[in-house]
Amino acid sequence: MSTARLIVDPPAPGAWNMAVDEALLEAAGQGVTTLRLYQWHEPTLSLGYFQAAGERAGHAASRTCPLVRRASGGGAIVHDRELTYCLATLITDRLGAKADALYAAVHGALIETLAELGVRAHLHESATSVDRTARQPFLCFQRRTRGDVMCGGAKIAGSAQRRQRSALAQHGSILLSQSACAPELPGIEQLAGISISADDLAQRFAGQLAGKLGLTLTAGKLSPSETSRASALESQRFAAAGWTNRRL
Repeated sequence: MSTARLIVDPPAPGAWNMAVDEALLEAAGQGVTTLRLYQWHEPTLSLGYFQAAGERAGHAASRTCPLVRRASGGGAIVHDRELTYCLATLITDRLGAKADALYAAVHGALIETLAELGVRAHLHESATSVDRTARQPFLCFQRRTRGDVMCGGAKIAGSAQRRQRSALAQHGSILLSQSACAPELPGIEQLAGISISADDLAQRFAGQLAGKLGLTLTAGKLSPSETSRASALESQRFAAAGWTNRRL
């Protein structure tokens, strides 16, 4: 059984959260596998790497939210009443060897965790081909990709991956409840009538995921060098206007 570090962080600003995920990706390249579960200090809008910053003007409810840009692709996400995760590992490790298998394992563990809490969820199965030339909705949770986690007809969790040389980081959001900054998106509370705290879900999900992936989790935190690197990434990239507005 492989070992991995488990980091459960308190709510933090968006630029810091993105910087830590990037620092963990770099650490994974040195052989450090980490599962991080975290929350957000305030409602924050994150753009996918390829999205134009100007698109946010078309989403009125989130216009006042702080804006960050992820290093991974996909649609914009309003991070508010959710639990976010990041799993960083070596590509050469069995965990990162097959991208689709990792998506399926993580989302499968989430579905089993939710079932324990009385929430019926399932994977989205795309029955028809997707027109790649069609304009996609601005918000990630209004898009549908094979393997997304659904509750009824609504998406409640999705993930994206980023690769860097020999390492891979997969992160994703689990929508616990509707946000005033994205009122068109129901969360688990609205869809299933069950209120789940982020802290409770983090504990249960970590255990379920460890079993699914054959991991022994050891509670830990960022090392001094990782903290220093995250601070540099925060100021130089994720909190910098040049990065956020690189695509207008």
